[in-house]
Amino acid sequence: MKLIVGLGNPGAKYTHNRHNIGFMALDAIAEANGIGPWRGKFQGQLAEGRLGSEKVLLLKPETFMNLSGQSVGEAMRFYKLTPEDVIVFHDELDLAPGKLRVKRGGGHAGHNGLRSMHQHIGPTYLRVRLGIGHPGDKRLVTPHVLGDFAKADQDWLAPLLQGIGKAAPLLAKGTEDKFMSQVAQSRPPEPRAPPKPKPPAPQVPAKQDQPPEPDTRSALQRLMDKFN
Repeated sequence: MKLIVGLGNPGAKYTHNRHNIGFMALDAIAEANGIGPWRGKFQGQLAEGRLGSEKVLLLKPETFMNLSGQSVGEAMRFYKLTPEDVIVFHDELDLAPGKLRVKRGGGHAGHNGLRSMHQHIGPTYLRVRLGIGHPGDKRLVTPHVLGDFAKADQDWLAPLLQGIGKAAPLLAKGTEDKFMSQVAQSRPPEPRAPPKPKPPAPQVPAKQDQPPEPDTRSALQRLMDKFN
């Protein structure tokens, strides 16, 4: 059995935040695979079902991001699971918007949800990193992650979430590479840069007519030339 966790903050005002893309991913998985209903348990919202042949638990902690590990630890101990049975979906500043990567272990890179996970269950769980892009300035990180996705973001966000929902059985099965490949195929193609305009052909100046050379013949010579 796998425990699949989405990280986010509870409450309507956080629903569309970039920081809540983990919650969005779990909602997409539940909808695409008929998992539910959601019920309150382990300080979060829990749903049980199957992804392919694998029994899974979907958990959205409601302890707020920086205490996410409390909820996950409770569920893990109740079902006698190990950190290797846990899969966590979370936002990732260091990936471009719409990019997805799967990795096991590693540091938390300052992410409060992952820091709490490390404290309560250790670092060896599997994580699905969902790119939201970096604002370019450390001072702008908090308003960026706690800000809502822009309307234009739906061009990549909706296909990404749909792809995650459809490919989730591959992740639960342990075939992470196939999962990433299938999700990547669901993303819209990146716009191509417009072709560079060709430089204009050099303009060859038009050949101007030369003025006729003056006739220096005498009148008699012109008359003789006329009859020759």
